[in-house]
Amino acid sequence: MKKVAVIGSGTMGNGIAHVFAQNGFPVSLVDISDEALQRALGTIAKNLDRIIAKGNLTEEQKQQTLTNITTYTDTREGVKDADLVVEAATENVDLKLKIFRDLDSFAKPEAILASNTSSISITKIASVTNRPDKVIGMHFMNPVPVMKLVEVIRGYSTSDEVTQQIMELSKQLGKVPAEANDYPGFVANRILMPMINEAIYSLYEGVAGVEEIDAIMKLGMAHPMGPLQLADFIGLDVCLSILKVLHDGFGNPKYAPCPLLVNMVQAGHRGVKSGQGFYSWTHGTKELVVADRFRK
Repeated sequence: MKKVAVIGSGTMGNGIAHVFAQNGFPVSLVDISDEALQRALGTIAKNLDRIIAKGNLTEEQKQQTLTNITTYTDTREGVKDADLVVEAATENVDLKLKIFRDLDSFAKPEAILASNTSSISITKIASVTNRPDKVIGMHFMNPVPVMKLVEVIRGYSTSDEVTQQIMELSKQLGKVPAEANDYPGFVANRILMPMINEAIYSLYEGVAGVEEIDAIMKLGMAHPMGPLQLADFIGLDVCLSILKVLHDGFGNPKYAPCPLLVNMVQAGHRGVKSGQGFYSWTHGTKELVVADRFRK
């Protein structure tokens, strides 16, 4: 495994590119927007500066990491030499299927195609390619440079060899891989999203307020972040999308998204990314300020 391509330069894509590049891999970072690519490089540079400030990286290593990343707006050109392509586009099934059809055509036949999807079936994604044995899930956690876990999702046809390669590669990146089989939500979101949804129901039904719900989970259950704050960081639109995947996949009403979550997303309140969610983020992310709607 020598060359890596990353599709999508948003929060997850630039984090994945950062981690591969910092570990010595030449990375092709692909996005349809050159402006988005330049923003991604700026974000990676800032994140590298934070590591330098902690004494865990040198300026020379930072420059080498940035040198390892080449940007492309042409997918065919960006992936043609890659041994591994990691897709990190928006969590939209139709978009992902289109991307994988293209990747199957553009990437060399022996290349492994991975998706950073947090909930969409790897088996379904693999079905639109001619290499289902070489399609796998690499679900990184946000923020990618900090979080150790990679949830490695094995599709119905993913080969033992490809699974082992991705497990070993994750270790090379300084991550801890955990293998899961391809069922709705995999493991991380099958457990996490019902908890977040239940926290939203607790607010919706007037059991407790935003601060109280998050304080109980942080102080009583040793969670580093309360479920409502975490939902804002993930993106309420993403939470809704994952819950719909779980609900559709299992047909079980326990996964039905809370009406409050649905309304918030429809109103454009998507959490940190929109500036409003259960908390107000217009001032930044350092201080927790409960959104006006939920203040007592």
